[in-house]
Amino acid sequence: MNNISFSRAENIESAVDKAFNQEQKVNFIGGGTNLLDLMKYRVENPDHLIDINRLDLSKIEATADGGLLLGATATNADTAYHEEVTKRYPLLSKAMLSAASAQLRNMATNGGNLLQRTRCYYFYDTSTPCNKREPGSGCAALEGFNRIHAILGESEHCIATHPSDMAVALAALDATIKVAGREEDRKIPILEFHRLPGDTPQIETNLKKGELITGIELPQKGFAENYAYLKVRDRPSYAFALVSVAAAVELEGDNIKDIRVALGGVAHKPWRKPEVEKNFYGKPASPRNFESLAEELMEGATGHGDNDFKIELAKKTIVRALTEAIEK
Repeated sequence: MNNISFSRAENIESAVDKAFNQEQKVNFIGGGTNLLDLMKYRVENPDHLIDINRLDLSKIEATADGGLLLGATATNADTAYHEEVTKRYPLLSKAMLSAASAQLRNMATNGGNLLQRTRCYYFYDTSTPCNKREPGSGCAALEGFNRIHAILGESEHCIATHPSDMAVALAALDATIKVAGREEDRKIPILEFHRLPGDTPQIETNLKKGELITGIELPQKGFAENYAYLKVRDRPSYAFALVSVAAAVELEGDNIKDIRVALGGVAHKPWRKPEVEKNFYGKPASPRNFESLAEELMEGATGHGDNDFKIELAKKTIVRALTEAIEK
């Protein structure tokens, strides 16, 4: 058993300072729904835990520019059922309620949801090689059972996928992550928060040492009229996505004024290509155009044997999600 020290942060500044100045491995802990599992499996081995639940970060409130701020320690359940979220950002509410179980949503926090480690059988099995756990040891999934693994943005070092449903919806909504740091506070666009594996799959986000997520800012536009979240999985609940799609459309008559498509279950991070979406502005919201968009979004997708089916599944799910979105 590893010895672990523990402290409770009374304010943001002390939490960040303690995390920054510690020479040993430090983790912040909120709900702990992912971190504690990883510690049990000996995948995560922190020397010190900093409890952030006493920090004033659980509020959900309006922002000055007409958006909404989701506190980092607000639970997934409180967020998904919040009146402003269900009314103005129903895409996010639906995505969050498709995740995990009611019990876990009651414990899991918004900040922790973003920081979930990627899901991979071999990452959780310390008897197998994994470049996330031990950089340079290899990726057992490449030649192993890789049915749930990535088909986009992967590398020879890692083909794991990010598990968050919330993050996929946030990607479609162009959310911004608020972060407190020792030297400065900053805001990170959601599409820049998570990283693709490249040569360093063990580094999953662009957070700096000691930085703490304090909130998530949603912009004013919430696509409350035309949206859909589809999650294709092996069973109806308590299962991670094989493919998920967050689709949001703004219509002008029968034409597309704005369109957002974010994918989950296919990459190391929520997958979205705004440059592809812009090609369809002003075009009819038709099945043919949705199929063309799906083809462009999935360009470069590569299967690894057991997950070859995901390529066609993702295309069909994109078309179905967009069709459902415009039929609301």
